[in-house]
Amino acid sequence: MTISVNQLEEARRALDAPLYADVGGDLEVSFEFFPPKSEKMEEQLWDAVRTLEPLGPRFVSVTYGAGGTTRERTHATVARIQRETSLAAAAHLTCVEATREEIDQVANEYWAAGVRHIVALRGDMPTAGAAYTAHPGGYENAAALVAGLRRLHPFELSVAAYPECHPESAHAAADLDNLKRKLDAGATRAITQFFHEPETFFRYRDQVAAAGIDAEIVPGIMPVTNFASVKRMSAMCGTAVPAWLQRLFEGLDDHPGARQLVAATVAAELSRRLYAGGVKALHFYTLNRAELAFAICHLLGVRAKQAVQEAAA
Repeated sequence: MTISVNQLEEARRALDAPLYADVGGDLEVSFEFFPPKSEKMEEQLWDAVRTLEPLGPRFVSVTYGAGGTTRERTHATVARIQRETSLAAAAHLTCVEATREEIDQVANEYWAAGVRHIVALRGDMPTAGAAYTAHPGGYENAAALVAGLRRLHPFELSVAAYPECHPESAHAAADLDNLKRKLDAGATRAITQFFHEPETFFRYRDQVAAAGIDAEIVPGIMPVTNFASVKRMSAMCGTAVPAWLQRLFEGLDDHPGARQLVAATVAAELSRRLYAGGVKALHFYTLNRAELAFAICHLLGVRAKQAVQEAAA
């Protein structure tokens, strides 16, 4: 059997690299949670918050249901995180099913509660699959929402970005134009929709730079704990699902523990490759699962801030 020079070089690089040491110590992380719908889910959420808090994330965000259906729960969760933890809480806010005055009131309440960061999104209609329609008297899109929030208070503002193009965008160039409008309106950074391969993000980063956008673009990482649900979500948001990912989760339906281990490994490897490509900040969609997010961060060398300080002392 003939082994090429390239194969030998690849093998040498693999042997020289640590198995899974920290990626450099300068990786920043943030986490997304969703508001609880029951007492049991509330327990799970607060367990997740307390477990991940020592990692010292840049911020943690709390989602907002389609059509603002979780508005009160989102507000209560964000306010409590801000009040009872050391974390910087970010609230999702959308344009759907509300007037400008109603949205401004929610934003003012967040500011009064000490919340200084909002994830500003256009949002989805309450009926799944329904085409977006701006509310009469409301903000027509995310760029308008960003501009409105910027007029109210000096919020830190994050917006969404779509490495594989938003399903409703006519083409990639139109999608990039929309991103530019949001950033030009005053957004601080963009957080991407989840994707499954590092090349997807690197291609998008090149396209963003070519479009003259120099704002921070943070990759969003979704650990695949349930392949069927991730495949469904991927189809809804236009995210390609590679064949290797499906093969990887085949036969694991009745093995939840094994699924968790595989999910952590795949997400950590995706994150490691992004870091190798110059990415220094990652946003994890936790689905309120603390141990999985914690394990991924641990594999990447992200440690509890107190433990790190004690080790350095």
